Amino acid sequence: MTAEATAADAIARRIAQGRGLTLADIVIKGARVLDVVTATLFESDVAIAGDMIVGTFGEYEGREVIDGRGLTVVPGFIDTHLHIESSLLTPLEFDRCVLPHGVTTIIWDPHEIANVLGAEGIDYALRAAEATVMDIRVNLSSCVPASPLETSGAQLGVDDLMPFRARAKALGLAEFMNFPGVLNADPGCLAKLAAFQDGHIDGHAPLVRGKDLNGYLAAGIRTDHEATSYEEGLEKLRKGMTVLIRESSIAKDLHALWPLLTPETSAFVAFCTDDRNPVEIAAEGHLDHMIRWTIAQGVPAAHVYRAASWSGANAFGLRDRGLVAPGKRADLVLLSDYEDCRVHTVIAGGRVVTDALFAARAVPEPVGLDSMKAEPVTADELTLKGAGGPRPVIGVVPGKIVTDHLTLELTAEGGAVRPDLAQDALAVAVIARHGVNRNIGRGFVKGFELKAGAIASSVGHDSHNICVVGATAEDMALAANRVIALGGGFVVAAEGDVKAELALPVAGLMSLEPHEAVHDRLVALRAAAVALGCTLSEPFLQVAFLPLTVIPHLKISDFGMVDVNRFEVIAA
Repeated sequence: MTAEATAADAIARRIAQGRGLTLADIVIKGARVLDVVTATLFESDVAIAGDMIVGTFGEYEGREVIDGRGLTVVPGFIDTHLHIESSLLTPLEFDRCVLPHGVTTIIWDPHEIANVLGAEGIDYALRAAEATVMDIRVNLSSCVPASPLETSGAQLGVDDLMPFRARAKALGLAEFMNFPGVLNADPGCLAKLAAFQDGHIDGHAPLVRGKDLNGYLAAGIRTDHEATSYEEGLEKLRKGMTVLIRESSIAKDLHALWPLLTPETSAFVAFCTDDRNPVEIAAEGHLDHMIRWTIAQGVPAAHVYRAASWSGANAFGLRDRGLVAPGKRADLVLLSDYEDCRVHTVIAGGRVVTDALFAARAVPEPVGLDSMKAEPVTADELTLKGAGGPRPVIGVVPGKIVTDHLTLELTAEGGAVRPDLAQDALAVAVIARHGVNRNIGRGFVKGFELKAGAIASSVGHDSHNICVVGATAEDMALAANRVIALGGGFVVAAEGDVKAELALPVAGLMSLEPHEAVHDRLVALRAAAVALGCTLSEPFLQVAFLPLTVIPHLKISDFGMVDVNRFEVIAA
């Protein structure tokens, strides 16, 4: 039988089941259903044939029947922008962790693994996406490296990306982080933008406003997840962008941006998590947390669910989903509590989500197990040499990836500038780990409140060199060297001992353990950091964002301290 005949038979089956002439494959009986078009609820059965909804507004019989009495059916949730790597889980383990929260579609930018492994990382993302139960769509990473002010593990030009465009799960061009390159018409940026004008181009424009925003949008970019204030988000909405409200483990923008979501704007606002780890997922949830919190602020529930489903589908050109309607993909969430977004059952692509469904997946081989190429470092190598006096200091803003550019008076001893715990001025260093060079950037950071010890991480956005913060150079070296020995990971060290650790051997970014085990290790790491005086709720991701040289205002890379506003390395 030809493929055309097989497709025709499938269509004929759907037609017959939709008309009620034959039994539907699955029927949800007697549920309350959300129509996100009219923002109303109605009583109906929902009939499913294969992976498609074929019947609503009526009664149906099916081979498999789900009792929907007391439940509300809404479209599956769409996370419109995230990096699976930042969950610290492999894609299939992320699938098992997050799909039960009702997230049936995600838009993944494998930017982190691409900056470590290049094309191999994107290939891994696309292969993994074909194996998951949830529908993962992959935006091809646009900025590898993200900036010229750090050492990346790879470089991807437009010719490197184009072979991936025809892959089944490839969607478009991922967040264009190099907004200065766009605004200054950098030839490499223009080549990528030109190649993807006929598809989706994802945005990344922190604090970009006014005529600069106009220029950025003129490049064909239509979405943004970096708005951090109502005024910034409103301007972007008024200029035609779909604003992706973000609530990650670090960048908590929901409190500032939820007033943007109104009945009038809900078709142009969507949700994303960007970077969210298993501890917060277990404690609060994923998109379900954002939905229930927003509803609790008084936003009409139907419009919140619209933003969580159809709005994202429409913004990213996924026209086959986002509605509970015939002809749409059978991605459905059955809620036991509609207002409080309590998930009872999830149906993904016409399949009821169960443990058996996860067990049947084909697991792709991990990659990047040898990506840690840094050599061990000494305490002396991590020490900033120089005289005392005013020094630039990164000011951590809790709950934000934006940092302040501070200046503090620091003292020197024996030709070395020392941390000042009384001012909460800790040492910070970034160690190049891709085997390209042996760069070490040195500086100071305020906001961790450590009284002793050090925290080290191989997750260091965006190039993922090793970043370590500490009260003493000796503990910093111990923590960094343990990260190297693990092949990547998180480490807390103090007084010459490793207090807690999590190995992340997949490209130095992801664990090979189940999400439950990663959760437990993260809890132990947080406890170890708190024991050293750390007051941040998420210290490890806060460390990871210190090298993010495309987010204002002061950052650090393996080149040294970076003034992001001037986009240049400055003296530490």
